[in-house]
Amino acid sequence: MSQSQASGAAMAATVSARISPIGGLDILSRNEVAKLRDASGSGLHALLRRCALAVLTSGNISDDPRAILGQYPDFDIQVLQQDRGIKIELTHAPAQAFVDGEIIRGINELLVAVVRDIVYVATQLEQPSGELDGSAGLTQGVFETLRNARILKPNIDPSLVVCWGGHSISREEYDYTKAVGYQLGLRGLDICTGCGPGAMKGPMKGATIAHSKQRRRHNRYIGITEPGIIAAESPNPIVNHLVIMPDIEKRLEAFVRMGHGIIVFPGGVGTAEEILYLLGILLHPDNAGIPFPLVFTGPRESASYFEQIDRFLRLSLGDEVARHYQIIVDDPAAVARTMVKGLDKVRHNRLDTKDAFFFNWALRIPLDFQQPFPPSHEAMRALQIRHGRPRHELAADLRRAFSGIVAGNVKEEGVQAIERHGPFDIDGDVDIMRALDKLLQAFVGQHRMKLPGGAAYVPCYRVVTH
Repeated sequence: MSQSQASGAAMAATVSARISPIGGLDILSRNEVAKLRDASGSGLHALLRRCALAVLTSGNISDDPRAILGQYPDFDIQVLQQDRGIKIELTHAPAQAFVDGEIIRGINELLVAVVRDIVYVATQLEQPSGELDGSAGLTQGVFETLRNARILKPNIDPSLVVCWGGHSISREEYDYTKAVGYQLGLRGLDICTGCGPGAMKGPMKGATIAHSKQRRRHNRYIGITEPGIIAAESPNPIVNHLVIMPDIEKRLEAFVRMGHGIIVFPGGVGTAEEILYLLGILLHPDNAGIPFPLVFTGPRESASYFEQIDRFLRLSLGDEVARHYQIIVDDPAAVARTMVKGLDKVRHNRLDTKDAFFFNWALRIPLDFQQPFPPSHEAMRALQIRHGRPRHELAADLRRAFSGIVAGNVKEEGVQAIERHGPFDIDGDVDIMRALDKLLQAFVGQHRMKLPGGAAYVPCYRVVTH
């Protein structure tokens, strides 16, 4: 139980407490605890502090990676090894995570997930063993991280729908994501998202009501994030399984390996990055014939958004790319029925190929989709966004371009790079650059780059269109 004491912080109410973790945290070694306490450059304490604060402010509406730390400058977290197990000591923690001096149970569980994943990645995946080199090794690392998080469930028919979409969306779009989630929940499907607000929260919220109506009690609302994103997109309160992957590439691979189908709602550059990641994989010749239901959907007011996306994809990757997705406007029930039919094809294919239901081993993900992309000015200038390349390779570089813009918008390392050296330059074939510039301008005009209410958006990129 927690022993807490409120403090009168100048910027936000805080609580200090020592809590007993709930939900699947194994005993830690002295060496692991020491790494979590180490505040030096080689330690994990800064990462732990940043991710823990994001969880403790679950439901926070902000996409500024520095804002939360600014609100709670004195916050600290320590993991203590005691004879009877682990204790987590919180100092000047956000008071919103507590009720009458007791930490909210769901937040306790998410806090445990933070400690679990940070320790596992640092002590298992990032050791110089060489086992995770190459494409197969990186996929093995994704599998092991998910297995350690205990969310890979055998003997369950394909039922996990990944929902992608923006954190900065209109009220009409948010309500639509809830309606789709409700229809999915009525059909007994589980939800996996990026765990933040907006289109990541809405489907989960809708599904909770439908699951309750169907008296379905063992529901999964899985949130998959990574350290560079979590501070800007705190987990929404509905997430009951949180996984922090080491980087955006492993996060994206986790989505497509675990998910049985994907629904894309309106969003910004992060959503475009996700779309290009998946389509690049599906365009690879080795993946021909592997069913993977993909639906783009939104309310009637957002029809033009998907028209813009569709035009850009066809121009850059060819008309054939459109056979990999369906666009359904303003019909949540049709989206759910389409997904159920798609999942049935997935089930039969996995049975025929003897592939696991809980992890898509058969899908070929090339190494250039798996290797981390550094959001630097040099890396962005080096992208080869040109016709004549294999389509999956062009999609990989387009994905990297959007990934760099995401970093410049919301990731601390990217924001700092823009402050020091100015906007990223993106160059390539003129027709693709003009289409890209038009698409990005539409995102800005529709307020899809940043949450409304703050300062006017200043682009972190410059598209070369001559």
